[in-house]
Amino acid sequence: MNIHQYYPVDVVNGPGTRCTLFVAGCVHRCRGCYNKSTWRLNSGQPFTLEMEEQLIADLNDTRIIRQGLSLSGGDPLHPANLADVGRLLRRVRRECSGKDIWMWTGYRLQELDDSQRRVINEINVLIDGKFILALKDPALPWRGSSNQVIHQLR
Repeated sequence: MNIHQYYPVDVVNGPGTRCTLFVAGCVHRCRGCYNKSTWRLNSGQPFTLEMEEQLIADLNDTRIIRQGLSLSGGDPLHPANLADVGRLLRRVRRECSGKDIWMWTGYRLQELDDSQRRVINEINVLIDGKFILALKDPALPWRGSSNQVIHQLR
């Protein structure tokens, strides 16, 4: 899996203070996307074990309490990202007690396949749906267009 950005301290992408990871790879290619540089799977840089260790350490750092992890992109549910994202989420669940996990995807919840559903079994909140420029609404919390839905999964 490749990533474009990792924010160890983020207060924009979900509630509270969080760690946020932007992955590479997106098939949706939404018109007006603010993150077009993440569309190609081979863009960005490889997500290494060292980066993963740092993310886990950051989530557990008691000097800056994080509420949880946010995953965006690109698309964390892109088929090529599923194995690595799933492994990371299972590790966060095991090693970062009490942290919530939020995820943004262009896929809609009802169209997810079995492998994507296994990954979202590990998260708390899914924001689904493609960004639609004509439905853009900057006043909406946690989403860019009014068609996108916030699903509380746990």
